[in-house]
Amino acid sequence: MKLLSMKILLLGSGELGKEFTIAAQRIGQTVIAVDSYENAPAMQVAHAFEVINMLDGDALDQIVAKHQPDFIVPEIEAIRTERFYDYEKQGITVVPSAKAANFTMNRKAIRDLASKELGLRTANYRYATSAEELHKGVEAVGMPCVVKPLMSSSGKGQSTIKTADDIDKAWQYAVEGSRGDVVEVIVEAFVKFNSEITLLTVVQNSNPTLFCAPIGHRQERGDYQESWQPAKVSDKDLYEAQDMAEKVTEALGGAGLFGVEFFLTDDGVYFSELSPRPHDTGMVTLAGTQNFNEFELHLRAILSLPIFEITLEKAGASAVILASEIPIAIGTTNPTYTGIEKIAALPKTDFRIFGKPTSRPYRRMGVALVNDTLDTPIEEVVEKAKEAAKLVKVHS
Repeated sequence: MKLLSMKILLLGSGELGKEFTIAAQRIGQTVIAVDSYENAPAMQVAHAFEVINMLDGDALDQIVAKHQPDFIVPEIEAIRTERFYDYEKQGITVVPSAKAANFTMNRKAIRDLASKELGLRTANYRYATSAEELHKGVEAVGMPCVVKPLMSSSGKGQSTIKTADDIDKAWQYAVEGSRGDVVEVIVEAFVKFNSEITLLTVVQNSNPTLFCAPIGHRQERGDYQESWQPAKVSDKDLYEAQDMAEKVTEALGGAGLFGVEFFLTDDGVYFSELSPRPHDTGMVTLAGTQNFNEFELHLRAILSLPIFEITLEKAGASAVILASEIPIAIGTTNPTYTGIEKIAALPKTDFRIFGKPTSRPYRRMGVALVNDTLDTPIEEVVEKAKEAAKLVKVHS
């Protein structure tokens, strides 16, 4: 087998795309990074870049025609994904597949696939296209419940409804946080879970599907704050989660790494969400927890490079470095950082500064990474990551 230099069109150029681009560069692949603004993180390390509105189908067609990529790799939700079917007909490989990208970029399609077609256990849910329909949906699933835009990321537009007074506010917040032009939300019953995990699932073209050790995570404002690997999961729950993950990824088709999220409850495992790409909680693998990090696994699966096994090497944790919660002017440029020398001096600790050109309250600007031996209590590793992340301050 010859390893050729393939041309990859990366749609979305945030921190996940940046690490993927670095992995691709290391084995001689060509990456064109695309996003809606200049100097996005992945653009800083890619061979070339384009700035377009990816919800503009004509603009997307023009970029594809201009670069003639071998692979199209989506990194965000706000893309005119229905165009992907045409690109596949042109002989371009959409990662993981046009079907997977379309279904998972919209919570409605992936939830219906999981619940109605595959029969996976999920929270009770309804959809709403207006505040009035949201009131009916809340009545159907009960309170408390969670409302999310059908298209969003990093917790944008997500809120919890506890009383009837929260419903109209939740609708407005969801509309404001929605990505793309779909004005619709999903309202789902609150699942009383003991913990939630991400199961990184690697689907290969000609080899068996592989699973990374489960990753635990904690969220605030709908966005992850810390993640750790390995998460404590019973053998029964892990087997059930792996079975669900394999069923849903097989139904979607294609090759690549999927981030599949689950709730672990007293009643068993509930399917939550799925991303057809490296997952933000999977940044913990940058701490050296595995023989390959999630970005390397995604790339190898895409290029049909066989992955013999995924081994857990260390216990690790990641904690996000956030911009200040103090209100600042949206679009403030050239943020600076203090405390870097403090985090750099810590043992078994590393960090990433994403290089985002602008800052806003609570924006994820970097991540602290800590690892230790596998017999180290994971709670200790997480606490060290949290303390390390607090050392770095973002200034605008």
